[in-house]
Amino acid sequence: MQNGQQPSFPPIATWRINVIRLVFLLMAGFMGSFVWYRLIFESADIPVQQGLARSMLGALALLSLLGVRYPIQMLPLMIYEVAWKTIWLLLIAFRAWLAGKWTQDIEALFQDCIGIVLAYIFMPWRYVWARYVIQPMEPLRRPK
Repeated sequence: MQNGQQPSFPPIATWRINVIRLVFLLMAGFMGSFVWYRLIFESADIPVQQGLARSMLGALALLSLLGVRYPIQMLPLMIYEVAWKTIWLLLIAFRAWLAGKWTQDIEALFQDCIGIVLAYIFMPWRYVWARYVIQPMEPLRRPK
């Protein structure tokens, strides 16, 4: 884009934007209530890695509230959520299942992650592709 022109992206239907808003609300509400309860009331004696994971999920839940207000601007957060859950489902859960090493802990996290299927269905993939893949990179330097 030259001369201050704004790039053109595929339109996103209002119903899809509202569904994305709902997904962000569910992320903030469900995940946030469980994670923040544990962070506030159960964090004194947990292993460092578990505390780190809870803190990151707590931040994700808080930022999801911004997604309720600004669903399109916060799509990178949704993409992150889709990415980490997909990686975990494919590289950890699926391989554990194939190897016959399915545990209660894996089952519990699987139940938490499988809802990401909704994001796959309602994500505006054409917009994501246009905005984050084919749009030219922002310049490394400001033109003189």
